[in-house]
Amino acid sequence: MVCGKQEGGTEMKYKTGMFGGSFDPLHTGHIHDIIRAASMCEELYVMISWCEGRESTSKELRYRWLHNSCRHLPNVKLRLVEDKAVDKEAYNTDYFWEKGAADIKGVIGKPIDAVFCGTDYLGTSRFESLYCPESEIIYFDRQEVPVSSTDIRKWAFDNWDYIPAVCRPYYAGKVLVVGGESTGKSTLVKNLALAYNTCCVEEVGRDVTDFAGGEEWMIAEDFHQILLRHKVKELDALKACSRVLFVDTDALTTRFYSRFLLCGEEEIRQCEALADAITALNSYDLILFLEPTVEFVQDGTRNERIAADREKYSRQIKELFEQKGLSYVSLAGDYLERFNRAKLLIKEKLGLDTRW
Repeated sequence: MVCGKQEGGTEMKYKTGMFGGSFDPLHTGHIHDIIRAASMCEELYVMISWCEGRESTSKELRYRWLHNSCRHLPNVKLRLVEDKAVDKEAYNTDYFWEKGAADIKGVIGKPIDAVFCGTDYLGTSRFESLYCPESEIIYFDRQEVPVSSTDIRKWAFDNWDYIPAVCRPYYAGKVLVVGGESTGKSTLVKNLALAYNTCCVEEVGRDVTDFAGGEEWMIAEDFHQILLRHKVKELDALKACSRVLFVDTDALTTRFYSRFLLCGEEEIRQCEALADAITALNSYDLILFLEPTVEFVQDGTRNERIAADREKYSRQIKELFEQKGLSYVSLAGDYLERFNRAKLLIKEKLGLDTRW
């Protein structure tokens, strides 16, 4: 076979092909190449190279990303190969390349007719030395999709359009907005989502409270529902957000209200245990705590006891965050001051501006 061919309008069909990489992370350049390679092969083996502790994402995540990107292509088969190199520099030696090629051939277990790779290797004879003359080497233009996994690892937000939708929840930033009742959380969360052209997670508690007939009629199961539904909403919203997700209220705030509104100690204990478990799963890049410095608005669902001493109950919610070791930034002032301060903090903490 003739090796070192650059891909271009060919209709030739190979029985078995191979396309490999670490896919750390997967990007649209990889997907373009997999689509092309799959269309040229009866079977295409996509080999995921992994090394425990060296890569930025787990092999399970990368397998999932590729599985969901390729599942509509029945001739694509995903396989994993492990290497033991301590870093990328160590891997880029004859020993690890040769061992990797041998492992790939062993996993596939049949003759490989075509090996697909990027033009960044064109002229190096790297793949030719490992797979020829048994396999033909087909090069795809690396510059057609001008991104690399290294680019994304360095700065995901700047390369957002090259990150497949299935991968984006891993890279999205999360900003939590918390505080006592009627401190402008919902307004700020919605305004920020609009400003950053993304989506937000609205609190579940209001709907559940309304269904119960008011706060005084709430039972423990209502708080269980708030905690679980809110977490599921957050997970779903991460799939749809663009670069950053804004979240209104969290499990610790619900924990506070369960103790404030429920009477039975066992009911309270169960709610707190569930809230603590969800809090242990949560992570946020920035937590904004809204101080009670805007007018209290009674919309028919808010508690008059809290309205009578807003500072006291605001401090109690803060104490829950402090007990869990969660850092927050307090925002005071009016609505405009909070909005402007939040934007500055997002730029400082996440490196994200309203321009990209």
